[in-house]
Amino acid sequence: MIEVTEQGGVAVLRLAHGKVNAMSMEFCEALTARFAEISSAPAVVMTATGRTFSAGVDLVRLLEGGAPYIQKFLPALSTMFATVFSHPAPVVAAINGHAIAGGCVLACAADKRLMARDGGRIGVTELLVGVPFPPVAMEIMRCAIAPQFFADAIFSGATYTPLEAVARGFIHDVIEPQVLLERAVAAAKSLAALPSKAFALSKRRIRAPALERMQNPQLDAAIEQIWTAPETLDHIRGYAARTLGKS
Repeated sequence: MIEVTEQGGVAVLRLAHGKVNAMSMEFCEALTARFAEISSAPAVVMTATGRTFSAGVDLVRLLEGGAPYIQKFLPALSTMFATVFSHPAPVVAAINGHAIAGGCVLACAADKRLMARDGGRIGVTELLVGVPFPPVAMEIMRCAIAPQFFADAIFSGATYTPLEAVARGFIHDVIEPQVLLERAVAAAKSLAALPSKAFALSKRRIRAPALERMQNPQLDAAIEQIWTAPETLDHIRGYAARTLGKS
């Protein structure tokens, strides 16, 4: 599900869960655990197998499990995002293909984001699916997207080409696919060359306002209520039928 290798001293986490790395509860728990296992690595690169970085939440599993599953899944999803976002060492995303919805949020939790040229599209489609962003996901996207594009990216649910994504802040650079991992490892090494304690403290201070806003139990409860509502599940079912051919 999550493969871990080492390249030049950098821990490389490769998402390898089905065709599109759809996020189930098990996927979220596995990635969270992997980050704990590599806590001593000087830097981390996240990438994926296949042509998709991640297509986001596993909607089929969501519909099969219904409200009881969602009530367990949402905390696992938020914990995974927060774990990546607050990891003290440098994290670089080597986005090899499509990064949609939760997949986009996961990529944007990294400190540096490189995307393969013509590798796919990236964007947050949550409102099209019919669900609000959990606080953790919203704050990660607020930190990534350029302010003048933030509201439109959230409300439109649009996805962007790599070049369009650079202009909006989703990613930092577009890389030829054959050297994507090499360039990501090099970027990770460059950040790891900084004094680790100074980097970790600076990162924590930069992200402190977002981390504080993520702690909102009342909002979490309101969001869970919407995600588990029968009308929301009906909307998700319709979206899945239109986009995945599944109901």
